Amino acid sequence: MTLDQKKNRLFVILAGIFLTNAIMAEMIGVKIFSGEQTLGFQPAHLNFLGFTMDFNLTAGAVIWPVVFITSDLINEYFGKPGVKRISYLAAFFIAYSFVVIFLTIKLPPAQWWLDANNLDAQGHYFNMDFAFNKILGQGQRIIIGSLAAFLVSQLIDVFVFQKLRKITGPRLLWLRATGSTLVSQFIDSFVVLYIAFFGIFSGEQIIAIGITNYIYKFSVAILLTPLIYLGHYLIDQYLGKENAQKISDEAAQGSNSFL
Repeated sequence: MTLDQKKNRLFVILAGIFLTNAIMAEMIGVKIFSGEQTLGFQPAHLNFLGFTMDFNLTAGAVIWPVVFITSDLINEYFGKPGVKRISYLAAFFIAYSFVVIFLTIKLPPAQWWLDANNLDAQGHYFNMDFAFNKILGQGQRIIIGSLAAFLVSQLIDVFVFQKLRKITGPRLLWLRATGSTLVSQFIDSFVVLYIAFFGIFSGEQIIAIGITNYIYKFSVAILLTPLIYLGHYLIDQYLGKENAQKISDEAAQGSNSFL
């Protein structure tokens, strides 16, 4: 197998992982879970800016770290063009997924689907169609905010990543991977909230929720550092150390501008 074939196969694999987890994170993000209770603790009830803040997170945050890792690996070996290509593609498919969901919400439900076995654990009846629509039917501002935050944060991530690489060279992978994620996810955490909830939540609430989400992303970005090195090692083994270094250098040379 030639180097170009290996490189193309690598991009397809990384793109598949990136797209699958980005789309799934958006789909399951409608569920909010308690971070404290997941770890066996009671809710924190921290008072911040006059707003009680708990570590409540979207379920999408559980798999979003996979997107971090994959994005950094694409950035390392395919540079800004690779990250832009896969980010635009992901945004298109996420938007497409929401369009399909909205169309299915409009479909009239079958009567037997409404009537059959729609009982909760306590034996109470619930409307299956209403539950389906309520869970999957996100507001337009949330969708727009999510897509805008995703694209902006990806552009910032690749820009910071490549700027740090110019300073450090091929060394200090942890610095450019973690540093770019910390900067981009700070922007992401607040862009989506302000677009989706400005005028609905108070400014203090938006800031408190944004800080909660960012603390989680900050912690995860640091904890994921060994996995970044593992992915880097596996790719170097697959491509060959010299070939991997050459591809990484070429990617850095083609990633000079922000856009």
